[in-house]
Amino acid sequence: MDHFRLLSLPTDNLDYNIAPGQKILAVVQLEDASNRAVNLHWGLIPSWAKDRAISKHLINARAETLTEKPSFKNAYRHRRCLIPATGFFEWQSTQTGKRPYHIHKPDNALFAFAGVWEHWEHDQETVYSCTIITTVANDNVSSIHDRMPVIITSDDYSRWLDKKTAIVKIADFLAADAYHDMLITPISTRVNNPMHNDEGCLH
Repeated sequence: MDHFRLLSLPTDNLDYNIAPGQKILAVVQLEDASNRAVNLHWGLIPSWAKDRAISKHLINARAETLTEKPSFKNAYRHRRCLIPATGFFEWQSTQTGKRPYHIHKPDNALFAFAGVWEHWEHDQETVYSCTIITTVANDNVSSIHDRMPVIITSDDYSRWLDKKTAIVKIADFLAADAYHDMLITPISTRVNNPMHNDEGCLH
């Protein structure tokens, strides 16, 4: 995992079907500029939130409004993260229901979503949470959905995580064509049930 500046990623975190509200693996930069793999709650809980229920509505953050929304703007300045993955699922609405697709590299190679994370404390409860940043879908993905996750290219990992850089332009990362060789593969509706977490979800 050299491009994450980690010796390795935990192998006990490998999942085939992660749903919002569950733990998700992320790479964050610590104050000493070292990177660490951590488990974060998928669904951001802003530090000012009165309870964690808000996380259900903050599983994604729109790239267009990152610097404006109170829920995201401070995290975007100070707490950016990378979320490793080998693919993601999207659903296309059809006359017979929603059809799932697996979007991935040709060799299922590892890549990373852009994310931001937060530290929330309330009534002796502490939660570290995150959200995945999305952007307008490109021509390939738009046939299925109008949004897609922002993917950070490996050349930009360090710059995205760098805590010394408070202001980064999301447009710079969107300009890198991280989707140029992505494949969109139809898969079984087995993936629709988050209780199914095995390789069969990709068949």
